[in-house]
Amino acid sequence: MTATPAPSPFFALAAAEPSGDLLGAHLLAALRAAWPGLRSAGIGGERMAQQGFDAWWPVEKLSVRGYLEVLPRLPALLRLRGSLGTRLLAQRPDAFIGIDAPDFNFALEARLKAAGVKTVHFVSPSFWAWRAGKLPRLKAAADLVLCLFPFEPDWLREHGIAATYVGHPLAQHIPMQPDADAARASLGLPARADAVSSGNPPVIALLPGSRSAEIAHLAPRFFRAAALIGQARPGARFLVPAVPHLLERVRALAAASGLGEAVHVLPGQSHQALAACDVALVASGTATLEAALFKRPMVIAYAMPAFSYWLMRRQRQLPWVGLPNILCAPAQWLRRPPGVAARAHADAADAPFIVPELIQHAATPQALAAATLAWLEDPVRVLATQERFAQLHRDLLRDTPQLACHAIQSLLAR
Repeated sequence: MTATPAPSPFFALAAAEPSGDLLGAHLLAALRAAWPGLRSAGIGGERMAQQGFDAWWPVEKLSVRGYLEVLPRLPALLRLRGSLGTRLLAQRPDAFIGIDAPDFNFALEARLKAAGVKTVHFVSPSFWAWRAGKLPRLKAAADLVLCLFPFEPDWLREHGIAATYVGHPLAQHIPMQPDADAARASLGLPARADAVSSGNPPVIALLPGSRSAEIAHLAPRFFRAAALIGQARPGARFLVPAVPHLLERVRALAAASGLGEAVHVLPGQSHQALAACDVALVASGTATLEAALFKRPMVIAYAMPAFSYWLMRRQRQLPWVGLPNILCAPAQWLRRPPGVAARAHADAADAPFIVPELIQHAATPQALAAATLAWLEDPVRVLATQERFAQLHRDLLRDTPQLACHAIQSLLAR
């Protein structure tokens, strides 16, 4: 049963980064189809604004990750959350939809839920991977959780949390068979040859992240790795998508890298880069899933300040950090016991890796270059990985915006 649509409901949303802005935009498009008079406001970006969203604050206000990194901005973030909550309590939205960003959205959702506002958390936090102790906070915050991965609803329901699987919108947005030659033509590159064999200059996508801290810790390593790859594969080309507010900074790093015309910094265009490339070097995060959906072999890397890494590693419960490895893992690996046993599970030496992960001290330029070059020298491994990623794509392919819209309608009817 679904609710009878009101003529002009008001939905509030809060997104924290470019991937959340994209999720919010797709959801708003479906909500506007159900309720043509829909009003929406809160925290969002350009894509959400294109769907008529009134961004009281820009998405960049929340784009921060880690522990030490957030401390200087914590007072401002707390003031922002308090101001948004007060404004929403005064305007009483029909529902509040927090898009990811649990550290920001949970307290806001709990405040609104306690005041009688329906709350939805879009993107289940990866508590099955780390920080499982925060499940009670999610239960207190959200009337409904919209899950992007098929195993999540059952896992959350076991903990008394209402949840529904809506698929991943990227699986709908990214074609099952990307057109590499069209992407290369749009970027001024020659048509794709079989670069996964010796002698053909490869195209490599470098995606060091969309946050300032990620650029600081990863981009220099990526560019040094690219220089080593270029020495081993003369003629190699490197595509580096950059979000608008970091574009000039990435361009400066590229100019200082010594790669010259071999490197192309792109304003956005991450999907063109992934469609065009032969292999990708990617910061852990949503971009790794995008690379998998583009059926591209990849090397996953991440680095952060030592204290932040120590804290995060202590809370890890799985052997992997990259979504392609997690989502392609056998089901029993996602059913881990709590506590000490979970830590042993996270450190398991026999964990299967579809793609390599080089984290923190392991993410040296030399190791990143070697792992990237290994893909270019093993076409059989590449083909097997592409076939596994195609199956993952099929598993995640649903009409996500429509399913999410129906779930929200049912919530409002209860």
